[in-house]
Amino acid sequence: MQEASIKEQVSAEEWAVRVDLAAAYNLAVEMRMTDHIYTHISARVPGAEPHFLINAYGLMFNEITASNLVKVNIDGAILLDQTGLGINPAGFVIHSAIHRARHDAACVMHTHTAAGIAVSAQQTGLLMISQHAMRFHNRIGYHDYEGVALDMDEQQRLVADLGPHDAMILRNHGLLVCGASVPDAFDAMFYLERACQAQVAALAGGLPLTTPSADVAEKVGRQFDRLDRPSRHKHWPPLLRLLQRIRPEYQE
Repeated sequence: MQEASIKEQVSAEEWAVRVDLAAAYNLAVEMRMTDHIYTHISARVPGAEPHFLINAYGLMFNEITASNLVKVNIDGAILLDQTGLGINPAGFVIHSAIHRARHDAACVMHTHTAAGIAVSAQQTGLLMISQHAMRFHNRIGYHDYEGVALDMDEQQRLVADLGPHDAMILRNHGLLVCGASVPDAFDAMFYLERACQAQVAALAGGLPLTTPSADVAEKVGRQFDRLDRPSRHKHWPPLLRLLQRIRPEYQE
C-alpha cells in the first residue's frame, strides 16, 4: 500500500499554514535573509494542541516545501518529519519559548543578516531615522547575548525581553519578529531588515543624521498598528505570485 502524502495526513488548515510557511522560507532566499541551514521561521499548527512547524535541520531555505516542514510539540517531541533530519536545538529553544508564552504569535521569524547583526551590535539599538524604523517606535525589545541558545533557562529571559512587542533585537546575534500569521510576521521582518540596512548605510556615510521627533515616530508606529491598513493584505499575494513563477515547488 502506498504511504499517504503529508497533505493527506494533516488537516486542510494545517496544510494552508504549511504552504504559507514554506513560502516565507523561499521568499527569505529572494530577500537575502538566510544563513544557510541556520535561523528559523516557525508557525503554530491550527487547533487546540500546542504544536508548531519548523525547518528540518540540514535543509537550505530554498529546499523547504510544505511537506518537509517538521511538526513538533511544545516540549520538542517530533510528531511528523518526512526528512528524518530532526530540528536545530537552538531553534527549538528560541521558537518554543515564544510559542509557549505568546498565544497570539502564530508565526515567529529569526534571522542572522549582516545588517541585523550590525545593528544588534550597536549600543544605540534601532535608530528612528527611517519610516521603516519608525514602525517599531516603542514597539521593539532587546535581549542581551548569552551564547548559542541551547540553555532552556534562557527562555524566560527571551520572553521577558520581548514582552508585548512583536519585534526584538537579539544583541550581537540578529533579529526576531512574530505575527498573527505568516504573512504578518514576514511583513514585519521585511521592514525591520530594511530599517537595519538603512541605518548601517546612513551611519557609513559619516554625515550628521536627521531624526524626526518622537511624536512623529509614534504617529508612524500607530499608522502601522492599524489592522485594517491596506498594505497588510496587499503585500503577500504578489510575493506568492513571484514564487509561483520562480519556485512553484515550495507548495508541494
